[in-house]
Amino acid sequence: MSAHREFARQLTGVFGFPITPMKPDHSVDYDGLAKLVDWMTQYPFCAQVTVGGTGEIYSLTVEEAVEAVRVSVDATAKRMPVVAGVGYSAPLGVQMAKGMEKAGAAALLIMPPYYINAPADGLVRYYQEIAGSVGIPVSLYTRDWAAFSPEFAARLADGIPNLAFWKDGQGDTRKFQRLMNNVGDRLAWIGGIGDDCAGGYFGIGVQAYTSSISNVAPKLSLAIAEAGQKREMDKLAALLKKYVHPLYALRDKMRGYEVTVMKKMMELQGRPGGPSRAPLCEVKPEEMKEIQRLVELYQPWA
Repeated sequence: MSAHREFARQLTGVFGFPITPMKPDHSVDYDGLAKLVDWMTQYPFCAQVTVGGTGEIYSLTVEEAVEAVRVSVDATAKRMPVVAGVGYSAPLGVQMAKGMEKAGAAALLIMPPYYINAPADGLVRYYQEIAGSVGIPVSLYTRDWAAFSPEFAARLADGIPNLAFWKDGQGDTRKFQRLMNNVGDRLAWIGGIGDDCAGGYFGIGVQAYTSSISNVAPKLSLAIAEAGQKREMDKLAALLKKYVHPLYALRDKMRGYEVTVMKKMMELQGRPGGPSRAPLCEVKPEEMKEIQRLVELYQPWA
């Protein structure tokens, strides 16, 4: 087994998924990010993902994203690996990847390319160019339109030597399980569309999941993963029903709320959050009562 895949196999439980705090003028709050990452590193997550989707990668410049990774790596003080998000296009992805590797990222999470009508051969080239520009492990993130077949997943696993793990962003556990069965232990499998899908993910055998709730209730994220890994499905279902589904019902009210609601909850907890850049919209005033209720509900897990 390659060192890349051995590294990925050790990532079990929960990936923390810090937001990217911003100042009132919408500049990146690097001091706030350092404080957030340091706080999250006190909990036994298997890794943290800097500038992923929850971290607003799509609104950051290459330089900002690389600096966010450097700040995050410094804040962890080698207590926890940092996985860095990259994407957009092959040239920009390569630029980000090289900068993030130099900044100390332990692995990369490659987002789908911006161009959504790419042919299969072009997609392979996109992933190969970004992954081939670094010497660290990489993961694909199959979010939005990037829903790949089991056969295409096997092609990528065979054609990208440092492809070590796969983060699902579709939430279709039937298709994801077929993909896992086809590729097998060549890759490590991560559930990645949301805390509310943890039951399905652990039910089909993922080794970890990515949690945006880790920003506001890290103990809850860890409890969800523990119940899933132990196949304590009644306990897991109870946690999801009481704590997760009410939050996700609110987040479903507007696109982008998966970021802005989390930031508002963090601010009410006294942690750095701040506004979000366009194209995201801020939380509507009429949502604040429900957000306050959720903060109170989550207090024992914070």
